[in-house]
Amino acid sequence: MITYSFRQLHLTTRREVMNEFANNLSGELVSRLQNFPYIFKVALHAGEWPATLRAALAQSGFVVHFATAQRAYIFAEAGSMQNWISGQSFDREETESFATTFGKFLQQRQRENFIITAKPQAITLHGRTLIMGVLNCTPDSFFDGGQYFSHDAAIAHGLRLAEQGADIIDVGGESTRPKGVYGEGAAPVSTAEEKQRVLPVIAALAQQIQIPLSIDTYKASVAEAAVEAGASLVNDISGFQFDAAMPATVARLGVAVVIMHTQGTPADMQANPVYENLLDALYFYFEQQIELARRAGIAENQIIIDPGLGFGKRLEDNYEIIRRLRELRGLGCPLLVGPSRKAFVGKPLNLPPEQRLEGTAAAVTAAIMNGAHIVRVHEVAAMRRVVAIADLLAGRSETF
Repeated sequence: MITYSFRQLHLTTRREVMNEFANNLSGELVSRLQNFPYIFKVALHAGEWPATLRAALAQSGFVVHFATAQRAYIFAEAGSMQNWISGQSFDREETESFATTFGKFLQQRQRENFIITAKPQAITLHGRTLIMGVLNCTPDSFFDGGQYFSHDAAIAHGLRLAEQGADIIDVGGESTRPKGVYGEGAAPVSTAEEKQRVLPVIAALAQQIQIPLSIDTYKASVAEAAVEAGASLVNDISGFQFDAAMPATVARLGVAVVIMHTQGTPADMQANPVYENLLDALYFYFEQQIELARRAGIAENQIIIDPGLGFGKRLEDNYEIIRRLRELRGLGCPLLVGPSRKAFVGKPLNLPPEQRLEGTAAAVTAAIMNGAHIVRVHEVAAMRRVVAIADLLAGRSETF
């Protein structure tokens, strides 16, 4: 069976379509396409577009332009979309498959509310943006490395983050600051050392606060030990790429997982990251890793995705991701975004990490306006105020 990937484009990226067909579109057609409220980019995973599907699309009121044998842009109005997915009968399997996938995509991209099932605590996303507070139990993280390296200091800071309004606390025991951006970058740590750093902190916090705890690790054995200590969410910066045992481990534990996108490892990811099409790369990566999670037994309502700002991204890539974040909502998973204190909010103004609070606030606001469900930040108290106003601007909250 032919499978398809859908990705709705922001109207601000209409220029992507026009550039694609710059030499093939007449002025009259360009003018006509400006009137369509929806543009969908559709890619085939294999093969070419069947002739029967091409004909069915043309008869349904869509305007379709084929960029390649595997990629097309579909211009549509609300009426034609609804007619396509409202119970028509189809003669060919590939046509019915396309309509089914299209209908699922439309439902997913409009979804606002999620209940992430996790043990022992569920995570509810309903309206307002959630705040994930960062708790680095490391000596070498790029911003606050060493401040909370002792267990007592880390526990006290975790309690403080909860008091300040964190909805989730993300506990990490290994820095992933990239080489090049921050000198030689972070050195890997052993599994035993990582466990020693985080497990006492998670266990102590689980006894004292009620909000979900997350373990920031790409090692399956660390994730398992952290869940046993009280964590209910695994935040894997590698998106299952660094430890093949991670999907099955998460499934067996029954916890939620954050699948992040990264290109390369912290040692080389910022050396020369290049993308032919950034959003296509992200979309197809998440499709693949979400399917990997599902095959392992992780439920759909246990998956969160993170585009990985600063992880294998050029400076301009981070801004493009935030601008076009809503294009990832068709994947049907909550979106987590972590811009806090990163180089892309400091470099334009030549500011070190300790002077990037305002840049972080701007990035958090833009991410929420463009569809983020969770933001990962260092300063919970300040960002809680930012998030409250951003939610009002985005129409997610009516609390004044």
